[in-house]
Amino acid sequence: MPLTRTSSPQASPVASSHPDRPAKGRRCAIHQPNLFPRLSTLAKLYAADYWVVLDDVQFTRRDFQHRARLAALKDPRQQQWLTLATHLPRGRQSRISEARIVDPVLSRKKVGLLLRQHYGRSPHWSTLEAVIAPVLDLLTVDGRTAVIAETSTRLLLDLLGWRGPVVRSSAYSARDGRSERLADLAREVGADTYLCGTGGARYLRRAPFDEYGIGVALFRPPACGGAWTGAREISVLWALATYGPQHLAGLLRGGSTA
Repeated sequence: MPLTRTSSPQASPVASSHPDRPAKGRRCAIHQPNLFPRLSTLAKLYAADYWVVLDDVQFTRRDFQHRARLAALKDPRQQQWLTLATHLPRGRQSRISEARIVDPVLSRKKVGLLLRQHYGRSPHWSTLEAVIAPVLDLLTVDGRTAVIAETSTRLLLDLLGWRGPVVRSSAYSARDGRSERLADLAREVGADTYLCGTGGARYLRRAPFDEYGIGVALFRPPACGGAWTGAREISVLWALATYGPQHLAGLLRGGSTA
C-alpha cells in the first residue's frame, strides 16, 4: 500500500499540493481534518491509498475539527476535551478553511500542558512528543484551525507508516450535494473505490458513484477492546501512549472492511 508522496511543503510542515492523478485501482478516503483524530478515523484513512482532506465544507463546532477527546492513561473511561479556541469569520456559514485559532500563544501553552498531563508518564511519551511538538510549533506559525488539525493527522499517519498522497478538496470542483460532492472528488483524483465510514453510510447515495463507475466500500474498524477501546470516541493518542506505535501500526495494517 505505500505510495510515493506527491505533496510539497507550503504553509505547514506537511501541507498539501495538487498531485498528479493517481493510477486506477486506488481507494480514496474523503474526510474533514480532525485534531488528533480518533482511532476509528485514523484506521479508515490508513486503509485508503490516499486521503482527500474535506476542507471546503461548513465548520461544525460539535465535530472534531478543532477538538479531541483525551482519555486518562490508566482509565480510558475518564475523559476530557482538548479544544482549540476558534474564530469563525462568517459565523455558522464559515467554511473549515476559514476558521482561525484564537490567541495562538495561549492555545499552544494550554494544549502542550494538557497533553503532557495526560500522557507524559507513558513509556512511549518521547514518540508522542515527536508528533505533538510540530503541532504546537505550528500553532504560533499558522493560525488556520484546519491546517493544525490536518497536520496532527498527517504526522500520526507518518508515525504509523502510511505513505499515501494527501490532497485538499478545495483544489477541485465538485457539486454541492453530499453524495454528489464525494463522488465528484473521488472521480477527480482517479479513484475506483470510495472508502466510506459507518457515519457517512447513513446518508450516502450510491447513484452518483455508479454514474462514474466508482465502487463504494464500507469500512468498519474492529469493535473489540485492547487498543480499540473507545476507538470511536477518544483520540488515538491514548492507544499510542498505552500500546506504542509498533503495536498500533500492526493492527492498522490488518485493517477491516466490509
